[in-house]
Amino acid sequence: MRRTADIRQWATDDVMWWRDCVFYQVYVRSFADSNGDGVGDLPGIRSRLGYLQLLGVDALWLTPFYRSPMVDHGYDVADPRDVDPVFGDLEDFDALVDDAHAHGLKVTIDLVQNHTSSAHRWFTEALQAPPGSPERDRYVFRDGRGVDGSDPPNNWTSMFGGSAWTRVADGQWYLHLFAPEQPDLNWANTEVHADLERTLRFWLDRGVDGFRIDVAHGMAKPSGLPDMPPEAAATGALAVPDIDDPRFDNDGVHDVHRMVRKVLDEYPGRVAVGEIWVLDDERFARYLRPDELHLGFNFRLVTTDFDAAALREAIERSLHTVAGLNTQPTWTLANHDVWRQVSRYDDGWRGVARARAMALVELALPGVIYLYNGEELGLPNVELPDSALRDPVWERSGHTERGRDGARVPLPWEGHRAPFGFSDAEDTWLPMPDDWAALTVEAQLEDPGSVLSLYRRGLDLRKTRTEFSGDELEWYGAPPGCFAFRRKGGGLICALNISNVPVPLPPGEVLLSSGPLEDDRLPEDTAVWLV
Repeated sequence: MRRTADIRQWATDDVMWWRDCVFYQVYVRSFADSNGDGVGDLPGIRSRLGYLQLLGVDALWLTPFYRSPMVDHGYDVADPRDVDPVFGDLEDFDALVDDAHAHGLKVTIDLVQNHTSSAHRWFTEALQAPPGSPERDRYVFRDGRGVDGSDPPNNWTSMFGGSAWTRVADGQWYLHLFAPEQPDLNWANTEVHADLERTLRFWLDRGVDGFRIDVAHGMAKPSGLPDMPPEAAATGALAVPDIDDPRFDNDGVHDVHRMVRKVLDEYPGRVAVGEIWVLDDERFARYLRPDELHLGFNFRLVTTDFDAAALREAIERSLHTVAGLNTQPTWTLANHDVWRQVSRYDDGWRGVARARAMALVELALPGVIYLYNGEELGLPNVELPDSALRDPVWERSGHTERGRDGARVPLPWEGHRAPFGFSDAEDTWLPMPDDWAALTVEAQLEDPGSVLSLYRRGLDLRKTRTEFSGDELEWYGAPPGCFAFRRKGGGLICALNISNVPVPLPPGEVLLSSGPLEDDRLPEDTAVWLV
């Protein structure tokens, strides 16, 4: 184990460093490959820290790099306290953390608590043990329904398609809310709690600055495991409006978060942010009580169409949810589970223009920002051939849902042909489009009109200008299809035009715009900052 004195001093320099932080999500498989196997790795990330510092982000969020069979690309964890050889080893991780800190970057890592891999030692032991054994009690095993127990214990469905139950050789069933290779842990078992604490301390002592908790609204299961409402079973969503889904957001989950927070409080300056797909504002806020999570992912901007009224409502509700709590709102437009915004908003140039505009809206808001690697390059989703798809959703849905691979294609760094400096290998784990030469970091870095230059300039202004202070917004009157707000306390004005005609600019000096302005008018699909 590493010595922790210097590590803890780094973390305690500013215990609330996360309050206006810009996090950058590194999808480890797709960021940078150092050894030519076509898969991104920890040394690859380390080699690109200078770029991240130049971009102007404050902290990293690394997706899982733990030992795993990679059925769900690392979210099926076989050993949560080791590095999978495809990504490097523990020495590589330590070197990455040290170098990131030297570049002024914090490091947070994914924590997968809802389930393990079916290759985990515990699950192997559970399959070898009889029903009712302590080994099986670490997971959610149940007898089936029907005379011979041949029907699943309830009607729960997997998020990846099909039943959430798989039958084992002795006739019992085990629960997996995701793939069958991801059995759900039993969080009523004290041994499960103790193992998580061991994992937390293992990485905290190695210098991590915090955790992003996967499926933070999961883990706890309701007594009796009641059936899902049919309308919830018919969707593949993690949250459905106005439907009580017994698979998620059970009150017992808060005991888990209190345990995590108790450990983190022993390490000043560390942060926990939860992936919380909970649509009810009051229930969402419960995760952010003083003894639970520091931050909660709010996905309202991700799930909102490019519509001025809907976006304003999403912003207002996000701010209202955390009002009066000792936390900040979080904002994100993309991650590894959703379509990239360039493709989500529209195709071609219009999608790029709208994504640029939304980047300025997001960066103008008070609180914490999460960027997804590649969005600063304006990368679109990629239409991959069937033979290239790797997401378990593709197989589990019977080839009816293409899954998330289109948003996970490796990053283009330089050059004129694939793999664009991502790897020395010609074949990467997901194929890269041949027409991405204009989207590489190299091509955009010195182009003042590029998406990358817009993000760099926006991040720099957000960090250095006093106009970005203040936690509240004041809304202006605006033409239909538009909105404008001002940061109370600092004075920054952000205006967005989603209508189909140019509109007058609000009064003020233009600081930055997402596209060319027309004299004193704001064109359609454009945002502007004024002071």
